[in-house]
Amino acid sequence: MGRVVWTLVLLLSSLWAVPALHYRLPLPAPWASVVAGGWALFALAAIWLLWREGAARPVLAYGVAFALLLGWWVRIAPSDDRVWADDVARHLQSQVDGSVLTLSNVRNFDWRSDTDYTARWETRRLDLDRLRTVDMALSYWMGPAIAHTLVSFGFDDGQQIVFSVEIRKERGESFSAVAGFFKQYELSLVAADERDILRVRTNVRGEDVYLYRVQLAPAAQRALFLAYLAQAQALARAPRFYDTLSANCTTIVYEMARRIVGGLPLDWRLLASGYLPEYLHSVGGLAPGHTVKQLRSAGRITARAQAADADPQFSQAIRRGVPGMEAAP
Repeated sequence: MGRVVWTLVLLLSSLWAVPALHYRLPLPAPWASVVAGGWALFALAAIWLLWREGAARPVLAYGVAFALLLGWWVRIAPSDDRVWADDVARHLQSQVDGSVLTLSNVRNFDWRSDTDYTARWETRRLDLDRLRTVDMALSYWMGPAIAHTLVSFGFDDGQQIVFSVEIRKERGESFSAVAGFFKQYELSLVAADERDILRVRTNVRGEDVYLYRVQLAPAAQRALFLAYLAQAQALARAPRFYDTLSANCTTIVYEMARRIVGGLPLDWRLLASGYLPEYLHSVGGLAPGHTVKQLRSAGRITARAQAADADPQFSQAIRRGVPGMEAAP
């Protein structure tokens, strides 16, 4: 039984150690992969000797090596000083004067492709007393269970500000869900115009986007907007790692909303974010009087966004027919 337990310990710890070395060891390719493969052989050799000779020495040697690995791992710190991709190069900045907000570094890129775009960073003035709506957009890019979560705030002067928690990519870097478990990416909070951040997903990247009206009291809407600003300020002061499981586009929004609304239950659909509409519907967070199927069908904005590509009334066009949203004039 003791050998079985130690075998499981060595196997499970190696399942973490091998990709950790592969993704984070500061060596040029292919040497990080070579070291990771060497660790796997080291663990298998320790298990073989344990069963062949019953010797504790190989297990002890593995334990010392693993302790050194953990010591290195906890010292890996997030950075704010890298060559960032253009679309996540700046931190959102905000100033609050009573109910009036001044937001700097609001992204409003004009995308022609993922690599061809006109970069624009703007300053927006908003009055929180004119905040009226909160909408959730889900962008599906990898099957029905996985979606990127964005939250859009609407003001009665027609402005829409979308917040998106994303990886802060370095220039030329791409996303890997597996690498996201291993301190590969820093965290970014982007505030953007809808015609930038929704249109790039529907019209450029070919993702399927759905929009839902979220039922929140005015005080909760305001508190959630300010929570996003506080999160952006915190990331500007101290960078943080993205984590595929615990610090992603959905879990961070949930943590902010839970502090504001209270009583929101933990649920597996917070991880399988493609099923987030079912979760919100179950807690009364979506437009009443409709089934999830009806909300999803009416909320699919992909075709409308593609048709409204150059329309200056893009935000109104994508909302036509979505339950809980007034028809555009």
